[in-house]
Amino acid sequence: MAFTRTGAFEYLSRAHQRGRLGHAYLISGPPGSGKRGLASDLSNLLSGAKSADVFASPPPGVYLAEPESKSRRIVIDQVRALEHALQMRSANGHRKIAIIADADRLQPQAANAFLKTLEEPPNDSLLLLLSSMPEVLPDTILSRCVAVPLAASEKEKTSPEENELVELLGDVASAQGQGIQPAYQLARGFHRLLALLREAIQEENAAALKRDEARYRNTTDGAWLDEREDYYKALTESQYVRQRARLVEILFLWWSDVLRANTSVARRELPKAKKQTENLASRLKTSEILRRIRRLEEMRDHLGRNIQEALAIEVAFLSVFTF
Repeated sequence: MAFTRTGAFEYLSRAHQRGRLGHAYLISGPPGSGKRGLASDLSNLLSGAKSADVFASPPPGVYLAEPESKSRRIVIDQVRALEHALQMRSANGHRKIAIIADADRLQPQAANAFLKTLEEPPNDSLLLLLSSMPEVLPDTILSRCVAVPLAASEKEKTSPEENELVELLGDVASAQGQGIQPAYQLARGFHRLLALLREAIQEENAAALKRDEARYRNTTDGAWLDEREDYYKALTESQYVRQRARLVEILFLWWSDVLRANTSVARRELPKAKKQTENLASRLKTSEILRRIRRLEEMRDHLGRNIQEALAIEVAFLSVFTF
């Protein structure tokens, strides 16, 4: 059963008070479920610090590893740096804490190196792995961590575009024996949803710019208004990238549910699509599902590096959604 962020913190706090806190925990849950917040709360408790966000400002004794900017993967050098830090004596006598954010982004060599740390954890250390897709982690890592699944935040509501994407995914999963045509149709539908998102964001920010122009035209110089126009252009792009990332996340949630169904895990991130994901899971091998998830990861990497959007999506969809 999944915890709320508050419930999980209470559970871990009690374990700490009783001296029964384990050496490694896997905190999992969908985006917005509070994985990072829980890791921050627990780190502050154990380190005696009062950092509002240990990811922005790690206190002494708290060490982080996150996907690197270019590859968006956690590489072996990062794991080795964590191992070295954990071997050092704690300066304040508290536990040393290593946080692996987006642990499903560990490169295979990094995962193998980290497994050794899990098998022989340094004294007075705590390992926290965070993941929205724990199913893609190696069983050897999963088996050595105490699972702390978090429930989706009730405040996080899906947009109409996200709901429509789930319906489109159901349609492509139901299509059998049609070659690449369903994948092309899904790619077109995905592009259409992105266009709708961009148009809505542009309209909203254009209206905001007009309000600024009407309010300040007679009280400021033209240079300020030019800067304001540049600001809204940058804001539009930032908001679009964020909304695009949410649609991409739906693709990952979908395939995570397929993988869970394939491996007899009851939990679902998209319960309304349970029938479709289970049907697809019965038609694919686990290795095929994992390959498609990795291909989606490559697409996300390409989009993050500003590789031509339409091409990156089309190529990935042909690989991921052709059955």
